[in-house]
Amino acid sequence: MFEVETKIRVPDLPEIRSRLIRVGARSSIVSDQQDVYYNHPVRDFGRTDEALRVRYEGDRCTLTYKGPKLATKGTKTREEFNLAVESGENLEEILTRLGFVRSAEVRKHREEFAIGTASVALDEVDGLGSFVEIEVMAHDADEEAEKEIEQIKGELGIEGPHIPQSYLELLRE
Repeated sequence: MFEVETKIRVPDLPEIRSRLIRVGARSSIVSDQQDVYYNHPVRDFGRTDEALRVRYEGDRCTLTYKGPKLATKGTKTREEFNLAVESGENLEEILTRLGFVRSAEVRKHREEFAIGTASVALDEVDGLGSFVEIEVMAHDADEEAEKEIEQIKGELGIEGPHIPQSYLELLRE
């Protein structure tokens, strides 16, 4: 699967939340997320543009691998694999024993909505501020997902430049 997304810095999350409700977005999910990133013992993920993340969200834990970003017009597209994990603490211990190095942590408060096949996240990221992420999961890196994202941006009146960097990259800048 490919994750196709756009991230935009916004000044007013409550206004966007109101617009989401007005256009009929489905079921808001609110969570606090702790993302712990690991680097490979012999391959620098910063140089290869990959990511290995352990996400804690409530009582759930997910391991995610993200491949290098693909060249696109106005979105960030990359391969993504997710795996639900019973124990994040055990997973982190296994990664450490295999030589992976804990490299960073990102904390955010997220409210998620669904519109069509897209997910819209309203994020308040510690140390960075407020953002909207619009994401579509696609079987390949085609332009249909990008078109859907642009349509949703228009419906919600979201303006501003696409930010191609991840929250991790933004925190490191």
